[in-house]
Amino acid sequence: MKSKKSRGGRLSKDERRKLITLRLEQYPAIRVSVLATDIGVSTETIRRDLEDLEKDGLISRAYGFAARPLSPEPEFMARDRLFSEPRNRIAKAMSALVEDGQVLIIGSSTTTLRVAERLAADHKDLCVYTDSTLIASKLAANPTFRIRLVPGIYKDSERCVYGPDTVDYLRRVYANHAILGATGLTSEGISNADHDVGETYRAMSLRAEQVTVVADHSKFLRPAVNTYAQWAVVDRLITDMPPYGDELIQGLRAARVEVVVAGDGGGQVPIAED
Repeated sequence: MKSKKSRGGRLSKDERRKLITLRLEQYPAIRVSVLATDIGVSTETIRRDLEDLEKDGLISRAYGFAARPLSPEPEFMARDRLFSEPRNRIAKAMSALVEDGQVLIIGSSTTTLRVAERLAADHKDLCVYTDSTLIASKLAANPTFRIRLVPGIYKDSERCVYGPDTVDYLRRVYANHAILGATGLTSEGISNADHDVGETYRAMSLRAEQVTVVADHSKFLRPAVNTYAQWAVVDRLITDMPPYGDELIQGLRAARVEVVVAGDGGGQVPIAED
């Protein structure tokens, strides 16, 4: 639905800026052409507005999209209260791909925490390496699991460890599955808002037969400071709705990433097909 015009028939620059920022409170990223149509001005006008908003630190821009600004994520426990049901569906879909007796690497995130809860309920005899104290605790509910909390410097805000000792330890591990979260998913790959956690994820992504990223739709087209892996490293993305944005879809297709949409009637999306 197009925005209403002011009495003079045109929206002022301040009115347009306010509308753009309001739209980005509803969606993590919006195509420039869609914003222009929605607000009722030319794409050139919108691009000028976006340039100003970016200079003021109010938005980010990438690949024909306006996006929410780069900023640190809320701390772990605050994030864990968001998107609860989609994350539970994602966890169920991930658990269905794991077999009893396998070796897993699980990175610290709010979505992988839900995966850990589901694995503890569904499986037996798993060996799991993790950097997360919370994930280790959830997995410990299953007495048949062997849980290895990797060494490192403890970061209380993320309830995990990180650093050179963490990365060095992971280089000596190899698993059936690496299960990783994300702050952002773009055409460039998978990113994390915490540089230290991103470096741990980078190491984990190189140490498994299959690498699965578990992330809800709020991460689509959202950039973050540390791009820890390109899509070519990833075998599968499990999310709660089909990816959108031409550039993101093209990145997934080029890397032949399997996309699994978790939910009622959900399943594999043939995103890798030409």
